Amino acid sequence: MSTMSDQTVVKKSIGRTVKAYVALTKPRVLELLLVSTVPVMFLAQGGLPDMWLVLATVIGGSLSAGSAAAFNMYLDRDIDAHMHRTENRPLVTGEITPRGALIFSWTLAVVSTVWLWFTTNWLAATLSASAIFFYVVIYTMILKRRTEQNIIWGGIAGCFPVLIGWAAVTGSLDWPALILFALIFLWTPPHYWPLSMKYKDDYEDVDVPMLGVTRNASQVGLQVILYAWATIACSLLLIPIANMGLVYTVSALVFGGWFIYESHRLYNQAVRGNEARPMRVFHASITYLTLIFVAVAVDPLLPF
Repeated sequence: MSTMSDQTVVKKSIGRTVKAYVALTKPRVLELLLVSTVPVMFLAQGGLPDMWLVLATVIGGSLSAGSAAAFNMYLDRDIDAHMHRTENRPLVTGEITPRGALIFSWTLAVVSTVWLWFTTNWLAATLSASAIFFYVVIYTMILKRRTEQNIIWGGIAGCFPVLIGWAAVTGSLDWPALILFALIFLWTPPHYWPLSMKYKDDYEDVDVPMLGVTRNASQVGLQVILYAWATIACSLLLIPIANMGLVYTVSALVFGGWFIYESHRLYNQAVRGNEARPMRVFHASITYLTLIFVAVAVDPLLPF
């Protein structure tokens, strides 16, 4: 009986450890990055890409994004311990040691780069390594705790998946990929700033100058509107540049209009002194990006 009990404890312990390491990779963020990678491969191919190449790119991209996220948690473990949103992260709870997290981060970085180099091409691998560098060094280490512009420029790291997907298929970079890169760049602030409004007190407590901390709600709302409009305008540029069809055109207009409506709604609530609901815009931004990239994937498969 004692042996069986010990085995159960060991299995549970291993299970918790594996779960903790998976949590280091920020799986929910990972899903969003993959949503922007695979559809671009359809667009780059002009139809259905090689499924093995898609799988190889997804694996490499997942390992790369997981590495960046793990590095981020390692470097931010001091402030994560004081924020309600992050207080249950594995480095805060002690389920994983800082040394273990650092080794894990470097391992994923090296493996992802080597994997993409041999299964796709050198350009995709280089872009992947650049994304890790940008998120870890430029955003986490340099910008995040110093300027309210942190998410604008640091968000560039999240734009790399579209370039990686395009490069994996074509071995080069072309205007459609750069337009989608710019789309995600412009989308990131109105996606993240509502979150900074929701967790304003958390960021204020740890002296991280997110826009939700340094500006009042109406000022943040106005910035969200401006970037939302810029995002939609950028999405429409893809129509002539990539010769997009009816599915993408309608999607860009309809879903873009909805995203702008939600942004204006947030601003109006703030200006009137009503209780703002920033998370509504946050979730709307995720849905918008997902639907737009689904349209990017579907459009090349149809004759109209």
